Amino acid sequence: MNLLEIENLSVDFETRSGLFRAVDRVSLTVAPREIVSIVGESGSGKSVAMLAVMGLLPKTARVTADRLTFGGENLLGISPAARRKLVGKDIAMIFQEPMSSLNPCFTVGFQIGESLETHLGLGRAARHTRSIELLEQVGIPEPEARLRAFPHQLSGGMSQRVMIAMAIACSPKLLIADEPSTALDVTIQAQILDLLVRLRDEKDMGLVLITHDMGVVAETAERVVVQYAGQQVELAETVALFDDPHHPYTAALLSALPERATEKRLPSIPGMVPGQWDRPAGCLFAPRCTFAAEICHTRAPAPCGADLGRALCHFPLVGGRPRLDLATAGAAR
Repeated sequence: MNLLEIENLSVDFETRSGLFRAVDRVSLTVAPREIVSIVGESGSGKSVAMLAVMGLLPKTARVTADRLTFGGENLLGISPAARRKLVGKDIAMIFQEPMSSLNPCFTVGFQIGESLETHLGLGRAARHTRSIELLEQVGIPEPEARLRAFPHQLSGGMSQRVMIAMAIACSPKLLIADEPSTALDVTIQAQILDLLVRLRDEKDMGLVLITHDMGVVAETAERVVVQYAGQQVELAETVALFDDPHHPYTAALLSALPERATEKRLPSIPGMVPGQWDRPAGCLFAPRCTFAAEICHTRAPAPCGADLGRALCHFPLVGGRPRLDLATAGAAR
């Protein structure tokens, strides 16, 4: 049984000029002990989709889905009280910026202990002991002294480890890590990723890893969801995705990896992710796509089959080139 099941999740935000769709029909599943990565540029809706799962979006957000369940429980119909019991205990999230996610007014020990008291009902002495265990588990030296520290007294890597300790405090079944290695030096990045994988193994939890770094995906994930402008453009197992990407956006992301560069200058994707006011009429990636044809600019594509990574493309790639039979059929529609 899957821990998390998402089918056609959409998130709209109310603005003065109308609704803006930040997430558009995203679907994925996460099984116990599985690592699923969500990749894409900034503005692709990666974090918003997972914040919708956590129930942490503002009141201006409208969340809809054909299916949104955790452990078989419907997250769309859950009461606020039931969600508060669930979030932080069975589902936890490591937020993107630890320096701003930690409360500067309270010590590390107080912030870790708050979750332990709320969800597990631990007393003061038990909270103290458990907090020390958690800091040791995430590799923080002198844990008892660190419990008395305030966030501004910690480095970026140390703050990230504290965030991880808070997230795993109640042994969650599903952990969502939002850019856990961003803004950290390479050595600390590797340590944080190794820590997350080790915790997955020790606690048998599912892990959703949100990132824009394809190198991180290659090292950790088992399946990959590629998002662009709020849409899921490809879903595949990691090895298959790296060997033969089927969406031009995925192929462009992979071509920008330094180890794949064939020239002195790294390739880049021209243009920007469309916003509220400049969304194309057809495929959202068409203005930036090397293989775009006339139909791509006028008609939105439908997802292809599982053998093509469910690529959201009129002309999915095979071996780095558009598949001709689908291209001919698409042009004829």
